[in-house]
Amino acid sequence: MTVCLLLLSVVALTAAVPVPRALTRASWAEREPVVALWVWQCLVATVLLCCLTALVLGTAAVFHTVRDRVFAPAPPAVTAAYDLSAAPVWAVSLTVLLACGAAWTTAMLGRELFEARRRRGLTRAHLRERAPELPAGLPAARGPMLVLEDEYPDAWWMPGHPPQLVVTTGALQRLTDHQLDAVLTHERGHARAHHDWLLHLSTALATGFPRVPLFAHFCDQTHRLVELAADDAASRRCGHLTTALALIELNQHRGVLSCASSRRLLGERVDRLLEPPPRLLRRQRALTTTVAALVPLLPLLITFAPGLSALS
Repeated sequence: MTVCLLLLSVVALTAAVPVPRALTRASWAEREPVVALWVWQCLVATVLLCCLTALVLGTAAVFHTVRDRVFAPAPPAVTAAYDLSAAPVWAVSLTVLLACGAAWTTAMLGRELFEARRRRGLTRAHLRERAPELPAGLPAARGPMLVLEDEYPDAWWMPGHPPQLVVTTGALQRLTDHQLDAVLTHERGHARAHHDWLLHLSTALATGFPRVPLFAHFCDQTHRLVELAADDAASRRCGHLTTALALIELNQHRGVLSCASSRRLLGERVDRLLEPPPRLLRRQRALTTTVAALVPLLPLLITFAPGLSALS
């Protein structure tokens, strides 16, 4: 058990500190945002699995009741292979720390979901007030699209049940048909990939553990990569130039494309659409996706290795 806990700690620390710093400097992530999102998710899953498996092993070593339940179906040779009879002091301290971390993570996730639901309810109530009143006898607008009377062009996807695409009359007046199609495709890309759930997860982890480099970078990169991925979905359907012009028309009145603007991401998105970077080869994308998917199996392999060797 001691060797397993040490190996799990090394894997977790490696995936939480040096790897995310190297990944943020990788230039290929901008070329393949969907693949980069998958790599970040696999990296976070690796760290969480390391913590979870270490918590289970440590709890089984400290508490006999947990040990009996965890290893109940296992032969005696498998239980003996983990050497759970005497847990060192540092293992007990690590188990307590991991238990506190698990409780804090659960609390942060619950808080984020609660706040997201509350904000969504307030937004829907505000939109109902702003939506134009329909003539008597017509049902309330509950379809996939909601048009608001507003001179400023804007469009966004509001998740929930049912999800709705909100578009202002200013956007309908300023955008051409092709540009509006690009905006709708962009927002549908967010909805189809469930980017809202990914944003909630990254925000909760970064809020709960702001000093962990993996979670801080995961939150920053997720907010950036989901927009790049949705831009790619729109550009594949409507073209890079049309998507870039639609992005400019929607945000020009905010001044977000100026040099003094704090929203530098929009300027980078426009530049990327006007000069699209070359994509990775299909073989490179497949290799990166496969390797990233195999990394979360490493903590499971470390955990089950003593039992499997005892059975063999």
